[in-house]
Amino acid sequence: MNATPIIAQDGLAAWIAPSRTALVIVDMQVDFAAPDGVIGRFGVDLSAAAAALEQAQRLAAAARAAGAPVVFVGLETTPDTDPPVVLERMRRRGGDPEVERVICRKGTRGADFHGPAPQAGELVIRKPRYSAFVGTDIDARLRARGVDTLVVCGLTTECCVDSTVRDAFHRDYHVFVAGDACAAYEPDLHEGALKSLSLSFALLVDTPEIEAAWAGR
Repeated sequence: MNATPIIAQDGLAAWIAPSRTALVIVDMQVDFAAPDGVIGRFGVDLSAAAAALEQAQRLAAAARAAGAPVVFVGLETTPDTDPPVVLERMRRRGGDPEVERVICRKGTRGADFHGPAPQAGELVIRKPRYSAFVGTDIDARLRARGVDTLVVCGLTTECCVDSTVRDAFHRDYHVFVAGDACAAYEPDLHEGALKSLSLSFALLVDTPEIEAAWAGR
């Protein structure tokens, strides 16, 4: 999904200047994106996720070259911290919580990052809920770095990306969503989530625009 036409290139370069901006990569993990992960083993089409991983790789390289911090956010679950409300929701939908809740278990390969991976010294946030801002110290750690602007990408667009973007906006961050570096498992969910976020919470951009803005810093 292309950026809103009102974003001029010179404006974008200032708005996402590396001195104020962090790239936040959400939930690009084995269980969400790899064929041998939980979602892949369920037989879900991962082609959209694979395309988003490639774009996120490009964004990470561009951020590093420009000197913008790259933040990796990943879901991490344990039996002791599984939210009872989530388990009950699974049960009420007719699912089996014992099967469904094992995604991104701490200490398993499923929780490993897939595609873009943290480099030494980069910030890694392990979250227990959909949003990167719930149950973590990401806000304080970003503020300590002088960050007031986020470029967000990741999986899935309608769930953890959406939740993170909304929470960032409510904490007074300027938020940009790299739509081509996000994915959902169903195209309509992806497009609908981007449309919803663009209406009230973020500006939509794409990877080439961000690369150009950071390259011309």
